[in-house]
Amino acid sequence: MWRELIQKLFPVCEFEPPAEQSQILEVETALGVKLPQELKEILLEANGVIGEWGVWYIWKLDRIRTSNLSFRQNLTNNYMPFDHLLFFADVGNGDQFTYGIIAGEIKKSDIYSWYHEDDSRVWEAANLQKYLEKRAKS
Repeated sequence: MWRELIQKLFPVCEFEPPAEQSQILEVETALGVKLPQELKEILLEANGVIGEWGVWYIWKLDRIRTSNLSFRQNLTNNYMPFDHLLFFADVGNGDQFTYGIIAGEIKKSDIYSWYHEDDSRVWEAANLQKYLEKRAKS
């Protein structure tokens, strides 16, 4: 389902080979939060989706793990805390896309942008499908 939607929205994109459930569990354990079901579904179809100019619409699981851990551990002095965000994509200029973590869980499917220049966090879409549709229009 997801591959067809993404291919329709982004005719020029590449899909990484599917992730395995065990890889998802490893990332969830490392980050201390369960990934949203919609993100898991995409990752099980394609462990990352890259578009034109090398921009990732959905990161690979390894990048989700390493980027989130890096943000939480290394960017603590200049920004608000990142332990309540789950980054999963970027626009290629330093800005990232994220889910919100509330009390250790991702309770809503809302997608937010994090802007690196001013550390603002802005609502973007109600779910992953809407996020992809919005990115396709920009």
